[in-house]
Amino acid sequence: MPWDKRFDVSATLDKAMRLFWSQGYDGTSMQALIDEMGINRGSLYDTYGEKRALFIAALRRYDVQFRRTHLASLERTHSPRGAIEALFRGWIDLGLKDPGRSGCFLTNTALELAAHDSEVGEIVATSQKETEAFFRRLIRKGQASGEIPRAVDPAKTARGLLAALIGLLVLVRSRPERALLESIAETALASLE
Repeated sequence: MPWDKRFDVSATLDKAMRLFWSQGYDGTSMQALIDEMGINRGSLYDTYGEKRALFIAALRRYDVQFRRTHLASLERTHSPRGAIEALFRGWIDLGLKDPGRSGCFLTNTALELAAHDSEVGEIVATSQKETEAFFRRLIRKGQASGEIPRAVDPAKTARGLLAALIGLLVLVRSRPERALLESIAETALASLE
């Protein structure tokens, strides 16, 4: 008969996610994970597997809890152009308030691992494709409502917005300067005019 878990599996995964998010895969040791998660080594391996499997679980959790949930909320609560603007402005505000400069876990992972790990690369690529589709969908909705001009090319502009967002997410970590980040947002939003 298997032992009952004496810890909250979701809560410990959240702790691992936050640690990987702030320190990266290579910067996070197994001992740091054990200390942060508050479980013993055997429980970690029995529940989540080895470090890479835990990292992938944490990355998938971030994608669902943060990226997908956030984009869906923006789409539900804002006009199409307003949702795009809120996404950019929200990342600027969040990035400037974060003393740890954590940035976006998916973007951090794209830079650290995606080119060298096909499974991780696929998770990152899927998230980027879904974000691009979010932009494309909102542009089309904005065009239908008259908020975005019909002359705006939805596919081309969505790709440009994705590139601007990824660039902003990198700079949030390396150069968290309001004027710089605001200029990126303004340039991106100008593509919707």
